[in-house]
Amino acid sequence: MSNAKVVLEPAFQGVGHKPGTEIWRIEDFKPVPLPKSDYGKFYCGDSYIVLQTTCNKGGAYLLDIHFWIGKDSSQDEAGTAAIKTIELDTMLGGRAVQHREPQGYESDKFLSYFKPCIIPMEGGFASGFKKPEEEKFETRLYICKGKRAIRVKEVPFSRSSLNHDDVFILDTEKKIYQFNGANSNIQERAKALEVIQHLKEKYHDGVCNVAIVDDGKLQAESDSGEFWVLFGGFAPIGKKAVSDDDVVLETTAPKLYSINNGQLKLEDIVLTKSILENTKCFLLDCGAELFVWVGRVTQVEDRKTASAAVEKFIIKENRPKTTRITQVIQGYENHTFKSKFESWPASSTAGNSNTEEGRIKVTALLKQKGVDVKGISKSSAPVNDEVPPLLDGGGKLEVWCINGSAKTALPKEELGKFYSGDCYIVLYTYHSGDKKEEFYLTYWIGKHSVREDQEMVFQIANTLWNSMKGRPVLGRIYQGKEPPQFVALFQPMVILKGGISSGYKKFVEEKGQKDETYCADGIALIRVSGTSVHNNKTLQVDAVSTSLSSTDCFILQSKNVMFTWIGNSSSYEQQQWAGKVAEFLKPGVAVKHCKEGTESSTFWSAIGGKQNYTSKNVSTDVAIREPHLYTFSLRNGKLEVTEVFNFSQDDLLTEDTMILDTHSEVFVWMGQGVETKEKQKAFEIGEKYVEHAVAFEGISPDVPLYKVIEGNEPCFFRTYFSWDSTRSVIHGNSFEKKLSVLFGMRSEGGPKSSGDGGPTQRASALAALSSALNPSSQGKQVLLIISFTIFLIC
Repeated sequence: MSNAKVVLEPAFQGVGHKPGTEIWRIEDFKPVPLPKSDYGKFYCGDSYIVLQTTCNKGGAYLLDIHFWIGKDSSQDEAGTAAIKTIELDTMLGGRAVQHREPQGYESDKFLSYFKPCIIPMEGGFASGFKKPEEEKFETRLYICKGKRAIRVKEVPFSRSSLNHDDVFILDTEKKIYQFNGANSNIQERAKALEVIQHLKEKYHDGVCNVAIVDDGKLQAESDSGEFWVLFGGFAPIGKKAVSDDDVVLETTAPKLYSINNGQLKLEDIVLTKSILENTKCFLLDCGAELFVWVGRVTQVEDRKTASAAVEKFIIKENRPKTTRITQVIQGYENHTFKSKFESWPASSTAGNSNTEEGRIKVTALLKQKGVDVKGISKSSAPVNDEVPPLLDGGGKLEVWCINGSAKTALPKEELGKFYSGDCYIVLYTYHSGDKKEEFYLTYWIGKHSVREDQEMVFQIANTLWNSMKGRPVLGRIYQGKEPPQFVALFQPMVILKGGISSGYKKFVEEKGQKDETYCADGIALIRVSGTSVHNNKTLQVDAVSTSLSSTDCFILQSKNVMFTWIGNSSSYEQQQWAGKVAEFLKPGVAVKHCKEGTESSTFWSAIGGKQNYTSKNVSTDVAIREPHLYTFSLRNGKLEVTEVFNFSQDDLLTEDTMILDTHSEVFVWMGQGVETKEKQKAFEIGEKYVEHAVAFEGISPDVPLYKVIEGNEPCFFRTYFSWDSTRSVIHGNSFEKKLSVLFGMRSEGGPKSSGDGGPTQRASALAALSSALNPSSQGKQVLLIISFTIFLIC
């Protein structure tokens, strides 16, 4: 980042130093902090700046700055918001992702800060808007769109606003009605219920009747009657009129433009990360969305010029004014941007050095200005993770080794021994806290196992999963990437050399290799690392002294003699575990203990003599990353993922397949409403996602992969959500489930009003409808009553 002069806005001082949301409204072309009580209230005539600060597991702050442009906001105000956004980012070290948010076309990420929705209000600062508490309650009609990030827009309170394709909410003083168009989306109906709950709490003090009115159906007669009375009587509604709101911008093949002195030049080359120079700005045109990439050593004025050039580009290309623009800084590119390239190789120093460089420069600059710099001090060191959720103990553990087309059950005394040349199926049956029987089914693939065994273990595990009607979570686990809940099942778990399957034996013989399969009477050196039941991984290594390490403990098996070797930097827990492993491998055999530096000649002789070995800590493969939830689609064979931001259990919709990526594990979650054939493809989907994430997110290709069916989520999946187990027993589609959760409306005949119903209310509704008609038009009145009566009967 350059040392260009930064204009410090008093309103921005001390920001970005704590997780959460901060909002400013542009007033007289200056940012003014918005009171916390007004967060979520946006006026159509105004522009706003929203800063979202997130602290990740590594202790680093992640920054997103959004500038929201109301549909009636002036061009000058919108321009001010854009410029002030760049200045705010510069103050924060120039590492924030910047987003242009036009009203009605906001990004899912922006909307996720204000769940369940924002409802922009008419007026604005310049027009002297009234405070909501000064306004008299007014009946309003809203249209709701979106399966997860829902967009709510007020429309004229008129029958002509209704159609058969959308979901509407009519908010009256005494009752809130949801009108579901006959062709509307089930999931949009479900999300609209969250909006109703929001309106009920915000404008009705939590006390208000709620009614569901289905287009073309009559499930709650009095509600339908009352609803149509409010529109002057029942009459057929028209077809949906196409408006600008319904125009969905298509995503096109990305085009890259370099930006020099405000001029754009098309770069007609294959998109690779190496094209992006740190002294330049680039525009990535994806049709539906534009990205501005900013090199980390560009000057502030260059960034402002690039922003203005992109605005001109939108006008020149005749793009809608509502086009979203996202600006990313080098080293802080988001997933969507990176996925537009052929691949995105990870940089070992990306992020950390950039952050520190920017922090030092900005801290010095702000100190000169007399600004408090506590907010941008160096991030604290990562905090050790707590013990992850493990499966309840006391269950039944069964393990089978694959041998050809058969599986052989391991005896109890062998449970925990894994050979790297073999594949295994593990089934753990246990009871969770609510006494429900649960199943953990996984297959383990040894690093040196043969392809035939790997294919067979998947087939047998999948057959077992099907025979159990999909109740278990099904996992694929590669050697060396065992998750904590798997390791904790075995006390201890030991990975040995070689294999016992006929496929492995044949492979070794054909290759002319030496069979190094572990033998109880041979020489073996086994490393013990880890400090607790969920991360203790014990591995046979080459029986030579160079395999030793001062940070670990080792077991040396020399025919009938057993040694435990205690590294000087090893932990007490490792030392205890070494004794347990020795007893597991050779029960009842006396064990000789030797500390590092006190070894006997017999010890060194068994491993070929003493040689130098490491005394340094070996870096562990532990990646710190936030969990991400994705929806996905396949386009021309390529997987495209869309992130669900600020996700919750509500985002797991029963008709959908979702991907939860925790970096250390990947889950393919499938709702009960997904077709059986699709459920069988879960691992194909998961494998495609892993290939994608290896290229763009740097996860391991051997990451544990799980298939999870709705209603059978294990504890180590549920831990990423604020989980309500009672929801898993509710049947129906996502709309019906949401009804049950929010309003307790359960009925075989469908959802009912949360108010009273029955014959009396039906008669009252008909009478009200009759009196609402124009008395002077008796012919039309009779016709309408007849039509409405037929509607009720049908």
